[in-house]
Amino acid sequence: MLNILFEHPLAFLIIFPGLLMTIALHEFAHCWVADHLGDPTPRAKGRLTLDPRVHLDLLGVAAMLLTNFGWGKPAPYDPYNLKDPVKDSALIAASGSILNLIIAVILSLIFHLLPLPFFWLQLSVVQLLTINVYLAIFNLIPVKPLDGSKVLLAFLPKKTAYEYEKFMDRYGLMILIILIMPLVNGTSPLSQLITPIANLILNMLI
Repeated sequence: MLNILFEHPLAFLIIFPGLLMTIALHEFAHCWVADHLGDPTPRAKGRLTLDPRVHLDLLGVAAMLLTNFGWGKPAPYDPYNLKDPVKDSALIAASGSILNLIIAVILSLIFHLLPLPFFWLQLSVVQLLTINVYLAIFNLIPVKPLDGSKVLLAFLPKKTAYEYEKFMDRYGLMILIILIMPLVNGTSPLSQLITPIANLILNMLI
């Protein structure tokens, strides 16, 4: 992210705030869906708002600025308040990535339909579109604590889901750390997994 600041400062003034709002909207989507599925937890904790300040984590923002990898505050919800805890938890988990893809489509329409007379404006739209696509795919990786782990649980047989969740509770974070480490030629296994899928989507949108 800092390279954009030094190379295209005007674009940075759009991309970085846009990135922060993207993460805030991702977390808001989780809270909004949980609230509509009958869980009052996000509302009670003041998270049912579009104010990005309540959804952002300061350490996650700093990490994002320095390493291009960051995070927001996890959306709070109580599965015991849901009618179908497994299915509804999967819907809550998937909602963030779904919203990111919707944002990516909107940005694609802006890129193709609106006149963007300056390169830094074009760069800003394309970068934010790309960020939303990657964020959507990344969060659907079925490794805890990512959202994809809850989505996968809804499709597994009950016994398999129990074993999978127990395994992820114990090893999920460790697996995720290994996946994001640049182990092969400076590239992470996660990047090798995500990039072909992201490129397929980006080729359709840009």
